[in-house]
Amino acid sequence: MAGDIHTNNLDGIDLLRPLSAEERAAIARQCRWRHFQANELIIDHLGETRDAVFIVEGRVRVLSHSASGREISFDDIEAGGFFGEMSAIDGLPRSASVAAVEDGTLVAFLAPKPFQDLVTGHPDLAIAVMKRLCRVVRLTTDRIMELSTLGANNRVHAELLRLAKRGRMEGKAAVIAPIPVHADIASRVSTTRETVARVLSDLAKERLVERRADALVVRDVRRLEEMVEDVRGGA
Repeated sequence: MAGDIHTNNLDGIDLLRPLSAEERAAIARQCRWRHFQANELIIDHLGETRDAVFIVEGRVRVLSHSASGREISFDDIEAGGFFGEMSAIDGLPRSASVAAVEDGTLVAFLAPKPFQDLVTGHPDLAIAVMKRLCRVVRLTTDRIMELSTLGANNRVHAELLRLAKRGRMEGKAAVIAPIPVHADIASRVSTTRETVARVLSDLAKERLVERRADALVVRDVRRLEEMVEDVRGGA
């Protein structure tokens, strides 16, 4: 469903916050707007599109599939974020697929040339894009090391720690909302839903995690971090 450029705006996009409202409005007018439903592909792995994509509403998932068809999830990106910058910069096919997680996810597609002009014309935006690319490299490196050196239980611990550090802190605890789906965690750490369920059950028995109606709480983030680092150090 095409959006209305008179009501759509990019004011909530973190990358564009250094710009004036007038500059953001000018970029919005250059964008192609579209709503997506849950599980609908926004871009496809090895696809030929090159647009950078801003997430205005909703949430998206970066993923791929193994030769056997098993889904492998890399990251979720919330409203205010962006993706697709690599193909917009280097002109090569997409390195992964991206699908909407929520119904009504609204995104804005910006063609490669306007995106390149935007970034090269604003050094602070260029630095922000480089920092995001650095984050992608670091995350990928961490996952490769975990898959190579850690057992499935420990990989679940490491993923839970990542989610906790992105959650809302309450003293020494972290609130992860919404509750992560077992299948989503499993696809990120290359294990099964049953393994994820068992690991979370064990952590609950140890009173390290607590399930609430609308969130999962890591009661002691530092303790979980020590568990992960102890295994990494001995791997």
